[in-house]
Amino acid sequence: MTAAEELKKNAARAACEAVRSGMVLGLGTGSTTHHALVRLGELLREGRLKDIVGIPSSLATEKTARGLGIPLGDLEAHPEIDLTIDGADEVDPELNLIKGGGGALLREKVIAQASRRNLIVVDESKLSPRLGTRWALPVEVVPFACAAEKRFLASLGAAVRLRVRDGRPVATDQGHWILDAAFGPIADPAALAGALDRRAGIVEHGLFLDLAHEVIVATADGVRRLSRPS
Repeated sequence: MTAAEELKKNAARAACEAVRSGMVLGLGTGSTTHHALVRLGELLREGRLKDIVGIPSSLATEKTARGLGIPLGDLEAHPEIDLTIDGADEVDPELNLIKGGGGALLREKVIAQASRRNLIVVDESKLSPRLGTRWALPVEVVPFACAAEKRFLASLGAAVRLRVRDGRPVATDQGHWILDAAFGPIADPAALAGALDRRAGIVEHGLFLDLAHEVIVATADGVRRLSRPS
């Protein structure tokens, strides 16, 4: 394990300290969250956690969680989630996030909005003075509207690329495509989120505003905890 992965592991284990028996947990997607899933599996096998139910944010997370023995449910049976542990691609000083690098932004936002508490785990490279400084904004679109939405995002000032792998568009678990829109530092994330929310053809976007309650940051000097400014 690299030094960076070891830091992520330490932060993810710290996040799992917030989990209590009987909780309904939102399970995020990504490399950092993977460490949290491994830890949850360990705690269950040791008998230190019991009767938890995980709501996975992606098919990949569902597969991993099942392999680790984490009991799973869905939002039909558990519409309110006690705690979600997830990662982020970029975090600003107000704990607003850009998410979606792993392609699970739609399900991740549904789970975040259904959660009483969202605990975000990142390494210190994800901290940013302003969203968009280091990461393009993922925008999930229906394939039919891809060209129109690419043009729309460009009209808002973004350099836009369709996310592809092996020469084909990357499809989300819902069969949508992802446009990565590089705006540079975003002056008004709320205004941009509003414009994207109003656009037909855009299913979801990676601006997660006012959703994170706490961010656990893995650093070379240990784990830092950041709380949303009051």
